[in-house]
Amino acid sequence: MSESGAPSPSRILYIDDDLGLGRLVQRHLARQGFEVVCAESGEAGLQLMNQSQFDVVALDHHMPGIGGLETLTRICSTPTHLPVIYVTGAEDSRLAVSALKAGASDYVIKADAHVFFELLQEAVRQAIERVESQRRKEQADLEIRLANERLEALVARQDVMMREVNHRVANSLMMMSSLVRMQTTAATNEDVRNALIDTQNRIEAIIQVHRRLYTSPDVEVVELGQYLSGLVGELQHSLGATERHVTLEADVQEAPVPTDTAVSIGVIVAELITNAFKYAFQDRPDGRILVSLKRGDAGDLTIAVADNGVGIIDGDAKGTGLGSTVVRAMSRSVGAEVVTDTGATGTTVSLSIAAPEVSEEPAEGLPPAARRA
Repeated sequence: MSESGAPSPSRILYIDDDLGLGRLVQRHLARQGFEVVCAESGEAGLQLMNQSQFDVVALDHHMPGIGGLETLTRICSTPTHLPVIYVTGAEDSRLAVSALKAGASDYVIKADAHVFFELLQEAVRQAIERVESQRRKEQADLEIRLANERLEALVARQDVMMREVNHRVANSLMMMSSLVRMQTTAATNEDVRNALIDTQNRIEAIIQVHRRLYTSPDVEVVELGQYLSGLVGELQHSLGATERHVTLEADVQEAPVPTDTAVSIGVIVAELITNAFKYAFQDRPDGRILVSLKRGDAGDLTIAVADNGVGIIDGDAKGTGLGSTVVRAMSRSVGAEVVTDTGATGTTVSLSIAAPEVSEEPAEGLPPAARRA
C-alpha cells in the first residue's frame, strides 16, 4: 500500500544479461502498472531478492555465470519461493519441461518483440493471480480452522455442562429414591408399600439413563443394551428378587437410541419386570424373568420381557392400574407396538419399535456434539 492509500504496484524482478531488452521490458510493463527492477545476472538477481521484496521473477535461460536453471533452483529453494517465469529464446520443449520441473510457474519464448512483451505481460498477470488466489485460499482455510477450533471449544464446554446437569439430576433422583425407600420401609399398608415400590422402580429407570449420560462422550444418545442390562441389575436388587428366588437376566444387543427413547423404554421395562415379579410366580419357586433386545437389519428394535410364571388366566391380567397406564403412555411416546403372549409356561410382552433416529457420526477430528451445531 502506497502512502496515498492506493494499492502498491506489483514488483517484477527481470533477470537477463541483455540490458537493452531489459529496459524495453521495464518500459512496457511499467505502462501496464507494474514496477520492474532489472538484474543482468543470476548472482545479481539473487542479491536483489535478498535486499528487497518482489511479487514475480522473470528469468532468462542463457546468462553468464550461473545459468538460468541454476538460478531457478536457488530461487525455488528460498522460503518465499516466488513464482518464476522462465524466458528462453529457443522453442525447445525439453528446456521448458526442465524449467517447469525445476519449479517455474510458466515459461515464455523470446519471439517477435511485441509478441514477447504481450506474452510476458500475460504470464506475469496470471502468476500474480495464482499467488493471490492461493493466499485467499490459505486465509479462508485459516479462518475455517479457527472457526472449527472455536466451535470445538464451545461444544466441549456444552458437553461438560450437559454431563454436569445429568450428574446433578441423577443425584437428585437418587435422593428422591432414597426418600421413597424410607417411606416404603415405614409403610404398614401393603397397597401403599406396593405403590411406593413401583414409584421407586420408575425413578430408578430414569436414574440409569442419567448415570449413563454423564459418563458418556455423547449426551444425546444412550446405548440401549448396556442401559437395560444395568437396569435389570438394579431391579434385581431393589425388588429383593434374590430373596424371593427370582432371577432377572438380560440378553441384549447393542442399539444406540436417543435419550428420550431410552427413558421411555426403561420405564416400560421396569413396569413389566415389576408386574411379573409381583404376580407371575405365585406358588412357583425359582422364577425367571428375561429381558431381551434384538436389533433388526433395518435398525428396528424388539424388546421383550418374558417370565416362566403362571401366565394370565382367563384374560384376568393383574396390575392393570397405574402401571398399565404408564406402559401404554410410554409405548405411544416411542411409537411402540405392544404384543402380549401368555400361557401356562409364562408370559412374554414384546415391544416393536421402528429404527430410532440418532445423530450421524461426527466428522473426523470433531467431538460428537459438534454435529449438533
